[in-house]
Amino acid sequence: GTDFNIESLPFPRKPSHHWALFHEESPKNNYKLFHEPSITLFNHTATFSSHSHMPLTTQYLESVEVLKSHTYLVPLSKKNSRRQKLAPLVYVQSDCDPPSDRDSYVWELMKYIEVDSYGECLHNRDLPPPLKNPSAMDDHHFYGILAQYKFSLSFENAVCDDYITEKFWRPLKLGVVPVYYGSPSIAKWLPSNKSAVLVNTFASPQDLAVYIKDLDQNDEKYEAYLEWKWNGEISNQLLLTTMKERSWGVQDMSQDNYIDAFECMVCNRVWENINRKKQGLVPRLWQAQANHLSCPEPKAFSLSHGPTRWSSLREVWKPSFEQSEKEARALRQLAERNANFTVEEFWKLVFKDQH
Repeated sequence: GTDFNIESLPFPRKPSHHWALFHEESPKNNYKLFHEPSITLFNHTATFSSHSHMPLTTQYLESVEVLKSHTYLVPLSKKNSRRQKLAPLVYVQSDCDPPSDRDSYVWELMKYIEVDSYGECLHNRDLPPPLKNPSAMDDHHFYGILAQYKFSLSFENAVCDDYITEKFWRPLKLGVVPVYYGSPSIAKWLPSNKSAVLVNTFASPQDLAVYIKDLDQNDEKYEAYLEWKWNGEISNQLLLTTMKERSWGVQDMSQDNYIDAFECMVCNRVWENINRKKQGLVPRLWQAQANHLSCPEPKAFSLSHGPTRWSSLREVWKPSFEQSEKEARALRQLAERNANFTVEEFWKLVFKDQH
């Protein structure tokens, strides 16, 4: 899906042709696919949505064992002693001003509580030179730095049900409490009921800051968020079942990767229909639904004191979303002609109502 463009669709499409879409990314990477007219062109889907035919919701989680692991866990006494030099919160983002508007929220939050920001966004603290390369985000030295913090600001680049990235799983693996903003369905995926602080439950960044400060100063309250980690107990049956039944692995050479698993799933479905036809049975119909890849319109935070200037990136997300709806409708209209079309035809249709 990340590489999808309007010339990707093969025409003419015969009744026997299956179209399959693999798209693990957020809408930030290809907005036109995130609307009913375009996603329903496909028969088979693998997306982050738990509704897709092969859900990739846990694509950034290697295993249940890494959640339980104490490899990077720093005892609270050490975290408290390091608080003399470290903020309670850490923020590491270099993809600035995405559709989720996360930088605006963190910018406001920084007025009320100290945040160590190592990435390019709202940068105020430097990583050691060897770790400044983005490829070092999975380096054990980088993990060691993050693990010293009590809380990690875990904000996704887009707000979509089940779009959950390493921003959520990484602090859980390290024994750091995620302060999470992103998927509205995140509560379904928490290792335990008390394992993350959810931004949406607070009326404002100031209220969130007050809560984090209280946890920071009260060891008993803070440790309640890591009790599951110390005990190695994951109470979320949906998470446990999903990981057990997953047909692919993450960074695991003994299992298929998710692309291979999806290709095999599609092949098996095609093969099943060939056999059904031989037996005189009606072939099964596979059809993507709107909820297989769907995200709401980008929405900026309503903050009392917003950033002093709006970047061009932030200004472009809402118009981009609105145009992507027109692109999806145009794509559908041209696809239903079931014949090749030109790029010029497509854009003419997208902008036909504009003067």
